[in-house]
Amino acid sequence: WTNVIGNIPDLPKNSWVSWVQASNFDAGTAYAAFDRHTFGDMAPYVFKTTDYGKTWTPLATAQNPKGIRGYAHVVREDLVKPDLLFLGTEFGLWVSIDGGKNWAQFKGNHFPAVAVRDLAIQPRDNDLVLATHGRGIWIVDDITPLRALTPDLLTQEVAFVSARPVQQRIEGTGGWANGDAAFVGDNPPDAAVITYYQRARHLFGKIKLEVLDASGRVVDELPASKRPGLNRVTWQMREKPPRVPPAAQLAFSGTRGPRLLPGTYTVRLTKAGKVSETKLTVGLDRRAKFSEADRKAQFDAAMKVHALFGEESALMDRILSLRAALAKTGAALPEGDSLRKEISDFDGKVDGVRKKIVATTEGGAITGEERLREHTDQLYGAILSYEGKPGGYQIAYIDALKRELADVTKDFEQLLAKDLPALNESLKTKGQQPIPPPAAKSR
Repeated sequence: WTNVIGNIPDLPKNSWVSWVQASNFDAGTAYAAFDRHTFGDMAPYVFKTTDYGKTWTPLATAQNPKGIRGYAHVVREDLVKPDLLFLGTEFGLWVSIDGGKNWAQFKGNHFPAVAVRDLAIQPRDNDLVLATHGRGIWIVDDITPLRALTPDLLTQEVAFVSARPVQQRIEGTGGWANGDAAFVGDNPPDAAVITYYQRARHLFGKIKLEVLDASGRVVDELPASKRPGLNRVTWQMREKPPRVPPAAQLAFSGTRGPRLLPGTYTVRLTKAGKVSETKLTVGLDRRAKFSEADRKAQFDAAMKVHALFGEESALMDRILSLRAALAKTGAALPEGDSLRKEISDFDGKVDGVRKKIVATTEGGAITGEERLREHTDQLYGAILSYEGKPGGYQIAYIDALKRELADVTKDFEQLLAKDLPALNESLKTKGQQPIPPPAAKSR
């Protein structure tokens, strides 16, 4: 053993060695951190050697702390990029992308100013795990964007730095709400994480972030952050929710869209007319027992019900439009006019068709009033709850609900073909404007 403590410049005597880190790339390179808080010295002391300890370069000292707060506990070198260093101090985590020449404090996800006592890099997921004193374990998901911050990239106006492959985790239900005393952390987002770099804050013009499928169709537009530096945006990997007819009850399942199929998607960022793109691979959960073909069958079935919701909504639009026109015409007639009763009777028939589509009282199954919309929502929720191949009875049920909607549509069309012309004739005799039939619209 050789005592090299005297080779370290500007280090007071009797300093506690809090950490020694051997380089992952070079045998003669090592990092050392020193702790002098017991002397009342709260400054960081971090040094690097490249010649087995003969000479040392200061990375942070009391004379030049480089913006670092708190005495040093641990210093780690990245497993992939030698110049990427992580430093845990009494007051948080600091990161350097240039070998310790400059440091920046990590504040992602509101990470507190807490003592970071140890650090570990997980090679498979490229995650950084932090052990704190009194605030538990924290995980910085995917540090590959930090590895991508090269001098060339830092000069670009905007650039994608990571959209790592994502697995669509199997959805689970259950659990309960935790109180303040529950020592649990948040799960990673059940979404794809897209990271991009901006050299300066975006100030003028629109910045647009879109996701396109393999055919070039824009499947989603995401809110793009305008901040400088690294920006992370999550994408839920879902189609837009269906348009559900209004009713007295909430269609719980109809509040979300089906999860998109596994495959390769394109993320496109448009900033000041300049377009940047990157690819994003979406795959199945490794634990899934079903195949991608099963997932496609489930997605196709869900989209059929999604379309059925749209067709129900289109019919409801026509019904509500007609009833609004009837109400307006009736209100313009004088009190006691016989036409008012004729309009009211016809409106009752139209409302009867509406009641075949949606429930009109609250309570759902308790009241026993579940109509076409409620049955559609139940089927939609059942298909979304399992991403494997749907059952044959579910496919048959889709067809049954379509036939039921066709029957309701036929009833409404008959009212337009027979009852509405008769009402319009009565209106003409009283010098009133006829009520035009509401046109069929696409969803």
